Amino acid sequence: MMIGEIVGGCVYEERSSFSEQAFYVLTLLWLLFLCTTEIVGNHLQYSKFWNSASSNKSKQQILLSSKIGMLILYTPALLAAASSFSLLPNGGGGIRFPMLKSALTIHFLKRDLETLFIHKYSGFVALESAVFISATYFTMAAGTLYFQHQTRNFPEPSTDLKYIGILLFAVGICGNFYHHYLLSKLRNKSDKGYKIPTGGLFGLVICPHYLFEILTFIGISFISQTIFMYMCAVGSTFYLIPRSFATRKWYASKFENFPKNVKALIPYVL
Repeated sequence: MMIGEIVGGCVYEERSSFSEQAFYVLTLLWLLFLCTTEIVGNHLQYSKFWNSASSNKSKQQILLSSKIGMLILYTPALLAAASSFSLLPNGGGGIRFPMLKSALTIHFLKRDLETLFIHKYSGFVALESAVFISATYFTMAAGTLYFQHQTRNFPEPSTDLKYIGILLFAVGICGNFYHHYLLSKLRNKSDKGYKIPTGGLFGLVICPHYLFEILTFIGISFISQTIFMYMCAVGSTFYLIPRSFATRKWYASKFENFPKNVKALIPYVL
């Protein structure tokens, strides 16, 4: 009972309609599908895994430049988050909703700016994967804002996590940017090859940028404290865990001198 009370105190008591409950179920099934595809090795085709499909399927794929593909991934979610300031007024509901709008807008704006000015790409993005991920991010952003707007007349959760959420969000987004910056410095403009990353937490894990992205999503879920955003944070975590394992396996197969003590995601643990 105590555990149930603690968990219940961290989330809004929502009164969902049948259509909203159906949306929850469809979103959950979609997140489970994305996680399962990574676990079984059927990776979405971007970054190092843009050509991971079978040769016959690869020939049928429409490939986009990485920069265009990544902008497709993030821009619809950015537009959903930014437009919420005018489409979903706060209505005197306190600081939580503006904090959530700002966090989502900052997150996806950062990803677009990194795509334009930080990352150096060498591969492609399959159009199908770009559409899948873009739809997922857009659904996460729009759904989170919608369900948060629905809580405006509900009592606040008994345990207020929004300030812890802001702290986790700030650590996550700064750590993610820093390690993206380190990755970008591995190449000059003419260099298309991969190197073993160094600096920051790269000496301990091969995907510290994933670790900080997970922290970012957990932070946003603590700001929101809705079932939907908690679900998205958990889904993102279980998508990035097998993706990080696959990334470590990829580096180990490409570089004979890849350090065996470097973990995939969590220092010394995972």
